[in-house]
Amino acid sequence: MKTLFKLLSFTLVVVLSIAGCRKIADLPYYGKGTPVTLTASRTTVAPTPADSNTAVVSFSWTSPNYATDSNNYKYVVEIDSAGRDFSRKVTKEVTGQRSTSFTGRELNAILLGYGFQLGTPYNMDVRVVSSYKNNNEQYMSNVVRLTVTPFTDSSTLTSTATTVTGTLASSSQNALTFNWTPSFVGYTGMITYSIQYDSVGKNFASPNELAAGANTYSLALTQGQINETALTEGVAGGTTGRLEYRVKATTAQGAVAFSNRVAITVNTYVPLLRLYMPGGYQAATGNGTDWEPGNAPEFIRDLRSGLLNKMYYTYIYLPAGAEFKITEGRSWSTNYGGTNGNLSAGGANLSVQNAGVYRISVDLANMKYDIREGRMGIVGDVNGWSPASAVTTHSLGYAGRNLFVGVFDLPAGGWKMIDNNEWNNGSNTVTETRSYGAAGGTGTTMEVNGSNFPNIPAAGRYRVIWDGRDPDNIKYELMLAPEMRLVGDGINMAGVNDWDPASSPAMQFSGNGIWTLTVGLKANKDIKFLSGNAWGAFDYEDAGPGAAANTRRIRWEGGDNFKTPATAGTYTITLNERTQTMTIQ
Repeated sequence: MKTLFKLLSFTLVVVLSIAGCRKIADLPYYGKGTPVTLTASRTTVAPTPADSNTAVVSFSWTSPNYATDSNNYKYVVEIDSAGRDFSRKVTKEVTGQRSTSFTGRELNAILLGYGFQLGTPYNMDVRVVSSYKNNNEQYMSNVVRLTVTPFTDSSTLTSTATTVTGTLASSSQNALTFNWTPSFVGYTGMITYSIQYDSVGKNFASPNELAAGANTYSLALTQGQINETALTEGVAGGTTGRLEYRVKATTAQGAVAFSNRVAITVNTYVPLLRLYMPGGYQAATGNGTDWEPGNAPEFIRDLRSGLLNKMYYTYIYLPAGAEFKITEGRSWSTNYGGTNGNLSAGGANLSVQNAGVYRISVDLANMKYDIREGRMGIVGDVNGWSPASAVTTHSLGYAGRNLFVGVFDLPAGGWKMIDNNEWNNGSNTVTETRSYGAAGGTGTTMEVNGSNFPNIPAAGRYRVIWDGRDPDNIKYELMLAPEMRLVGDGINMAGVNDWDPASSPAMQFSGNGIWTLTVGLKANKDIKFLSGNAWGAFDYEDAGPGAAANTRRIRWEGGDNFKTPATAGTYTITLNERTQTMTIQ
């Protein structure tokens, strides 16, 4: 019995062993595969814009015969410029299929990325890398040589208007907006756009250009800007001309494409001609870089009837021996100098002998200039309308280029401002006096030799400001100035709270724009000046070191607080609105 049991057990082991061997033999075998063979539908490709979204070349390849389902095959198509051994390859991945294609724009984007020139054929190498999905068993195919010519893929330009009629008064208003579609679609680098323009019929032989920016697709232009394009192309002011505009697109590698053309009819107007004053005085006076028109001070345009683009002037401080010239626009292309009051194109440098504030007037119509003392005074019921008194007893202090400030006790009644000791004579010449008035209240634009300012409503102390810092809008300010207070956390005085205008000490007015106060000060604290007993009143802050020791310049348009001395003690503070300075002694 034991022998029979042993025989049965042995037989079972043999059977199971055979069955096990068959199971192992039935497992699938995953082969390593073989390189594929690549072919192209064509070897020369010269796509056009019409082929942008059309397949222009197809690639197919044989099976790599991996021992798995073909849906698990991975293919990477590699493209590079011929001869570089795929060191700068562009790739496209395909899974489970043995073919792919490229549109005209896809190929174009690849070539543009290499910086290739439009319209020039280039040899490209193409191959396929096959593998399992996990990148095992990678094989390189044969290399197919393809000749491809990149094409111009331009924007389409449209405009919101085809006729523009501008005026000087509305020059800042929108005239039209250019919109365009992207150029070189599919290209991933930066594309810089600009608008080129030329007269109709010139075929953009020598176009001018307006920058639009990188990867932007619109440009809004004002009436003034469109007017300038027409004037640049030779359309005279006050006439009508037709211009063509187009988009220029430039890739980071330098490929350029031009859009369609849009024709615009422009009814022009006579624009403002701007004059500037470059010279050797600029750096020393805080007016830019010496002899640089690009940041030189601009002249104020005299807007009286018949003087537009003819008469200009400015009030400015010049050091001793300062030399300067006058330019049209911010370049040396058209510049003027002269001698003995006579202006000449490209003439000798103009100059002053002594340091001081000057009024400089320029008359382009008659080619004359005038340099004289620059000053400003109040004339009116306060002094019997005497210009001579205006520039002596009621003169404003020079606070900066084209800026005068004064504090006066004025009666109720009429008044003007004037820059000479005699009335203007109506000659409209460079030597003529300029008086100033305005139809509107404080803060409005002044007129040269026009009507009086609105009457001062009641007698009192007033702060008067002549402000021509914006050459496009010379204006005046008139405000009550009954008091000036010292505020801050640096005041050492009984009953004075930090930064509390109501409890802060008032300064003593001694005339001619000068305020004084003797007071105890804490060390290294902050103070400022406030013309009133509550916040919101006119105030002065620190504008930096003055010319003299212990002197600081002042400003009223925001800035840092003044610092008290490093040592606490009793000090006399002088605020001089006429000279726009303060001292602590």
